[in-house]
Amino acid sequence: MKHKYLTILSIAFALFACQKQVEEKKPYNILCIVADDHAFQAISAYGGELIHTPNIDRLAEEGWIFDNMFVTNSICGPSRATLLTGAYSHKNGFRNNGDAFDIHQPLFSREMKKQGYQTAWMGKWHLGVSPEDSFDEWVILPGQGHYFNPDFISREDTFRLDGYVTDLITDLAIDFLEDRDPGKPFLMVVGEKAPHRNWMPDLQDLGRFDSIDFPLPSNFYDDYEGRPAAADQDMSIAKTMRLREDLKVHLEYDKGGFGRLNSTQREAYEKYYNEKISAEYEGIAGDDKALTEWKLQRYLKDYLACISSVDRNVGRLLQYLEASGLLENTIVIYTSDQGFYLGEHGWFDKRFMYEESHKTPFIIRHPDTKHSNKRVREMFAFVDLAPTFLEWSGAGIPETMQGRSFAPLFSKDGSLPQWRNSVYYHYYEYPQPHRVAPHFGIRTDRYKLIRFYGPFEHWELFDLHEDPYEMSNVYGVSAYEKLTESLKKELVQLAELYEDEEALDIILKEK
Repeated sequence: MKHKYLTILSIAFALFACQKQVEEKKPYNILCIVADDHAFQAISAYGGELIHTPNIDRLAEEGWIFDNMFVTNSICGPSRATLLTGAYSHKNGFRNNGDAFDIHQPLFSREMKKQGYQTAWMGKWHLGVSPEDSFDEWVILPGQGHYFNPDFISREDTFRLDGYVTDLITDLAIDFLEDRDPGKPFLMVVGEKAPHRNWMPDLQDLGRFDSIDFPLPSNFYDDYEGRPAAADQDMSIAKTMRLREDLKVHLEYDKGGFGRLNSTQREAYEKYYNEKISAEYEGIAGDDKALTEWKLQRYLKDYLACISSVDRNVGRLLQYLEASGLLENTIVIYTSDQGFYLGEHGWFDKRFMYEESHKTPFIIRHPDTKHSNKRVREMFAFVDLAPTFLEWSGAGIPETMQGRSFAPLFSKDGSLPQWRNSVYYHYYEYPQPHRVAPHFGIRTDRYKLIRFYGPFEHWELFDLHEDPYEMSNVYGVSAYEKLTESLKKELVQLAELYEDEEALDIILKEK
């Protein structure tokens, strides 16, 4: 009998100790790295063969890689606004890059501050207003910022730092981690400028990819048949990409970001671009086809060189977290504000609801699921990030947030009950820059239905299993009539769910 009581007491003590451990478990820190225009095709963990990204790949190897994360409006500022608010552009009020963001609406960072988190945003912000009190600490680039010797704005001052922007943003992020209150959990967003246009590599990365001749995408010479909005755009490598400003042919150093270069940086750029690259250009000038394909090669080499610096600095952040003992309690996320075209359809830039710009990379290293190297197939949208961060922090989710938390994926059960079967999209910015017609649409696991409006009153439908490169618009084809009606109904349901009155008005007027 005595042993029986001892056993019961032992079990009770063990349960009490276990409960105590649960109660004393520290809240997770969250580090979210947001690159600018980083295509999933340019990350080796996604199967891309253009570049090896070992540090970003480490996050995937020790965490989870999301194959179906979609933005809700493929353009820089509006995508960041959705990240912060968990709401679509028509709800958070930031549809175009020229809009002014309402910093006083509910933001996940402000809710996490209430929960005791110390919060920071370092790097590219690009929302046209100051962060004010939405983050405890912030040091941001004005507007797009500069690649070399950039200005920064803090709560107290505007100042210039010498060096390369990706290194400097990482320095600022590490400074915050060094100086933060160790008694509080932290949330930090690191906003990278790279690899945004005009793709100025760090000196150590000049010529890094010169020995490689990248293959042309299979649809590089797309004729845009059946897709009038795609035919009308102004974002082609052949016609839109600028020789001097983008590709650095015959550089003029008193213009744009090139005027920021100090004597050492300018000497390296002159030697590489004014001598080597300009000579290459002179050798093919006058041959339109050869010039277009050369422009693609030059674009990719500079773009990927910028990504080399981003990957290197992801490694620096991981090394700091590891050395300081923070990594094992920190959720680390790598993503981009949207995808990007690397020659597909003959384009650079983003905006369209086609896969390369609609889908964005998203990788999470979570302390509870490390070393799992899992591929996540469910469909997610950028509106889901804010609710997820809030659930991780234990904060409540404001009613203004339209996304859903996917934090349950990382629980022991690991399930997402009644998860979505489709994602909704709406793009607005027209006519400039790049003359991409406004449009909205729905994507399921197999199909994509898009409604263009404004200059074009036009529908597009793609079967992504049969046509993964979105070359054949099958809207109006008899074999797809029943499917089209079903997708239109689902599109209306999502527009109603997200209260997109403009889209509803366009669709319902057709009936």
